[in-house]
Amino acid sequence: MAESPDPGGITSSFCRDCLGDVGLDAHCPHCGSSRLLRHEELDRLGIAHLDCDAFYAAIEKRDNPELRDKPVLIGGTGRRGVVSTACYIARRYGPRSAMPMFKARKLCPDAVIIRPDMAKYQRVGRQIREMMRDLTPMVEPLSIDEAFLDLTGTERLHGMSPARSMARLTRRIEQEIGITVSVGLSGNKFLAKLASDLDKPRGFSVIGMAEAADFLSDKPVGLIWGVGKVLEARLKRDGITRIGQLAAMPQSELAAAYGAMGLRLYHLARGEDSRRVSPVSETKSISHETTFEQDIRDCSMLEDLLWPLCEDVARRAREADLSGRTAVLKLKTGDFRILTRNHTLDEPTQYAEVMFRALAPLLRKQATGRSFRLIGAGLTNLVPGSGGRPNDLLDGHLTKHIDAELAVAELRRRFGNKAVVKGRGMAEPDD
Repeated sequence: MAESPDPGGITSSFCRDCLGDVGLDAHCPHCGSSRLLRHEELDRLGIAHLDCDAFYAAIEKRDNPELRDKPVLIGGTGRRGVVSTACYIARRYGPRSAMPMFKARKLCPDAVIIRPDMAKYQRVGRQIREMMRDLTPMVEPLSIDEAFLDLTGTERLHGMSPARSMARLTRRIEQEIGITVSVGLSGNKFLAKLASDLDKPRGFSVIGMAEAADFLSDKPVGLIWGVGKVLEARLKRDGITRIGQLAAMPQSELAAAYGAMGLRLYHLARGEDSRRVSPVSETKSISHETTFEQDIRDCSMLEDLLWPLCEDVARRAREADLSGRTAVLKLKTGDFRILTRNHTLDEPTQYAEVMFRALAPLLRKQATGRSFRLIGAGLTNLVPGSGGRPNDLLDGHLTKHIDAELAVAELRRRFGNKAVVKGRGMAEPDD
């Protein structure tokens, strides 16, 4: 597994910093580094999972060196804000992603809290994605800061094993982007994903196929892909808490007890995963939402908050070169009921003005005195391209509004998100 200190049986090893061959020494004979990677299957594994370390916080620390040694939390600053990312220093005190910000503040009162700059994070994420694609076209993004890579068969192209190619990529990301990443390497996606979590941050861990069953045996069933809290609780009620227990059960018994999921459990418990790394990861929707510090009843206030959400969704759609056929409004009432309303557009769009005009009437039908704690906007039924400009024959002002929207977007791209605010966008949403 990860950088095993036991040299027994090791047939391949190299230095993660200079990529030079190493023997059984504790330090690289070429550069003196102690970051050595050894594993008997090292040259035979080609499926990798790359995960950026505390991605949002790492970018903010890169851009502001004064934050380097400080605990940093990225997230909403309001009473109902949540933590998007906690840097590793902050995690020592207990804050974690998805934790309410007020709780994180109590655990780490000295933390520097920064509102997320998603446009900046998206730009960095795209830079790293392109670096991955320099190694292989078989890149399957999972989120802005992690992806699977299949480097099988790339040895002749790069003149080195997939393991060394990934080590070189991590070094390049550190040097050119200024943040660190962790890598897991194995023979399938399930094991590669598990490996990437073994030695964070700045880790590189390997789970070989021959050792997979032994490695998994004593691990909790919650580590299995697809096992959520509900299924984990059901397995526990059935007396199953460790993966090794699943591996010892007949396939027919698991299938009878848990259906199709039982078949998946049978294979994954043995370290078997037939899923391929797919470079086509279709985006099904683009959305953004905001939770209020206090419930809101006033329709005009809700409309003011709806507009910047539409702007954010439209910007992300343009950046991804996508358009949506359906505009979506999401509301959460004061008693936590979620309401979703859709509007099918005449033409696919990537413009906030078109979205807002479709969603505002839906909002007015709902905002008739009820209090709301959340509002969201989105686009679904996505298609490639801009979708064209909307027909302006029935509304002579629409083109002017869209031209103004695009001009504002360009100014923000060049000078920052606060450079200019368009009319009804004066009310900025909270996270």
